[in-house]
Amino acid sequence: MTPRRPRLRELDLLRFLAATAVVLYHFTGFGGAGPWPERARDVFPALGAVTRYGYLGVDLFFVISGFVILMSAWGRSPGEFGISRLVRLMPAYWASVLLGAVVYAVFRQGHGVPGLVVPNLTMLQGGLGIQNVDAVYWTLWVEMHFYVLVAVLAGIGITYRSCLVFMAAWMFGGVFADEAGSKFLQIMLVPTWSPYFIAGMALYMIHRFGPTLLLWGYVAVSYLLALHWGGWRADGAFKGSAHLPVAAAVTGIFLVMILVATGRLGWVRWRGLTVLGALTYPLYLVHSQLALPLLDALYPGMNRWAALAAVIAASLALAYAVHRLVERPGAAWMRARLLASLEPMRAMKRPPAGDPPAADAPVEDVPAPRAPEAEPELATR
Repeated sequence: MTPRRPRLRELDLLRFLAATAVVLYHFTGFGGAGPWPERARDVFPALGAVTRYGYLGVDLFFVISGFVILMSAWGRSPGEFGISRLVRLMPAYWASVLLGAVVYAVFRQGHGVPGLVVPNLTMLQGGLGIQNVDAVYWTLWVEMHFYVLVAVLAGIGITYRSCLVFMAAWMFGGVFADEAGSKFLQIMLVPTWSPYFIAGMALYMIHRFGPTLLLWGYVAVSYLLALHWGGWRADGAFKGSAHLPVAAAVTGIFLVMILVATGRLGWVRWRGLTVLGALTYPLYLVHSQLALPLLDALYPGMNRWAALAAVIAASLALAYAVHRLVERPGAAWMRARLLASLEPMRAMKRPPAGDPPAADAPVEDVPAPRAPEAEPELATR
């Protein structure tokens, strides 16, 4: 039996920090309509000047996703990979959609109207042109593009060589899609976000097999493309006034993930980080919906800082409840049944009893790993 390898708790910490940045962005730095009677940035002007960049927590999520999803897919079939994503994502997501329905039904707030709830339960509403029950779901649709591409890679066979070809094809395909103005390829290859996923994949390969000039090249080009797209989004969000802070944040994201890939954050070993990592996904999903009726009841009768502390505490408590009462039992129930559904296909692929094993099984052409590798149960949303 292969020994279980150590969990990368530094990724738990980074995921929680990314989720916290997004939560603070929505509660204190958002410049549009939100859970407060006024704009969140006007309620907290001094803090909002910093937390208005909290949306870049999503950029960190996507780099972590590239790292972790390749780690999770390595050695799995497309079906096994797909099941791992379904059981990880869907239970908490369904709870979040139903929370939106309850908030609308009881308080007439949010977008949980019946006509949106049903298609949102599929997580496919982004491709159907249907509004999200919660605005944060847009990132899940971006992730879905990445998962489909990785499932194709798993079908081909995930090796060192195939990953290099895949990353190059995805990177250049995205650039060519923009040059050609091809809407179909832009949708399929999500060039606005692909540099983050590609960088995460390359950093995982550095972590697993050791650094090479070619892998660092993938990281460097992805970083430059991320700077470009980060500046483009800053133009849209801040009318070009925030290029330097955005560039600094993107640079910090890449630097901290390089520290993870090269093992320089291996000293982060506090076991409590596992709990924080587990809270990340449900916290991301529930905080906006919960804040609508809660802040409506608390503010302005309560001091703004006390109200902020209360809504953050309530979001964490609800995230923990969703994790313990929905995610864990739901994932266990789904995993057993979905894996069983693959058994007929596996049975058809087994050789008849008594057949000798194939003598010409291919040998994967990869560099020898530096050490046995862990596959922690991590994922972005």
